[in-house]
Amino acid sequence: MTTATDTLKKNLIASIEAKQRFLLRDDQLAVFDKAVQEVVDRYRRGGRLYIAGNGGSAADAQHLAAEFVSKLARDRAPLAAEALTVDTSILTAIGNDYGYDQVFSRQIAGKMTGKDIFLGITTSGQSPNILNALDTCRQMAIPTIVFAGRDGGAAKEKSDYCIVASGEMTSTIQELHIVLAHSLCECVERAIFNN
Repeated sequence: MTTATDTLKKNLIASIEAKQRFLLRDDQLAVFDKAVQEVVDRYRRGGRLYIAGNGGSAADAQHLAAEFVSKLARDRAPLAAEALTVDTSILTAIGNDYGYDQVFSRQIAGKMTGKDIFLGITTSGQSPNILNALDTCRQMAIPTIVFAGRDGGAAKEKSDYCIVASGEMTSTIQELHIVLAHSLCECVERAIFNN
């Protein structure tokens, strides 16, 4: 019989192994480095970070926006960031009038400018509303970052910077996404508020 402790140990081992595999992915570490620099450049130009995801990734989008607007590792001025997952009136209006696949792309078209940057979070790399968001950003010449999993899916080809988390389970991929998100915020804080 599997105990709760057995399950916890199994999940901890899977999480540790996924992170260790990611550490060895020099290609992915290089993409992360370039993505951080792009975010820093956008903030220095007066831009904003917009973030979107579905389910647990929607919560991660909100979590990351909060870290940028409030703070993560140091007391500093707020950095403009918004999760496109929080306004129920907008989400339900777009979902009702245009379909769920358009809930992020329509907001991007209405809110974002060429100074901004978009971060999509999708464990599969195949979420239709994230893919449509990436297409809209490309049409508007807005740079895009994706935190994905597995093989990156279609998002890998549609984004400027696709960081593919190691791991087989959605939960493990999402755990690495949180490490990526916190590291992104920490790096941006350090670059912009280096004193």
